[in-house]
Amino acid sequence: MLRGMATVSYFAADLPAAGRWYTELLGVEPYFEVPGAYLEFRVGDHQHELGLINSKFAPAGTSTDPAPAGEILFWHVDNVEDGLVRLLSMGAREHQPVTDRGHGFVTASVIDPFGNILGIMTNPHYLELLAGR
Repeated sequence: MLRGMATVSYFAADLPAAGRWYTELLGVEPYFEVPGAYLEFRVGDHQHELGLINSKFAPAGTSTDPAPAGEILFWHVDNVEDGLVRLLSMGAREHQPVTDRGHGFVTASVIDPFGNILGIMTNPHYLELLAGR
């Protein structure tokens, strides 16, 4: 079911400052932006996506204080609804319901039986990269 890492997301109350910090750290500018809400970078040899999200869009219950927490790694799946049903049937608890993020992105997340947050998504950028190989 899991086909590969789609996007790792980090929340930031000050998105412009986080964007500057990650631009300096990574040595690249974001390649995709939803003004005031989201910045996305291509990272590493496989050009994985690292997304910075304004913390006002964090799912309920997500810690967005300076303590370590807040990121959700999303794995690309062909159908988020079917993936969520399967994960729930295997004993996971819903963390965030299926959510249309716009621009072709759909996400959901669960807490696995061991307490970890597992994100799944359809991600047109992942599919474009895969198609180009």
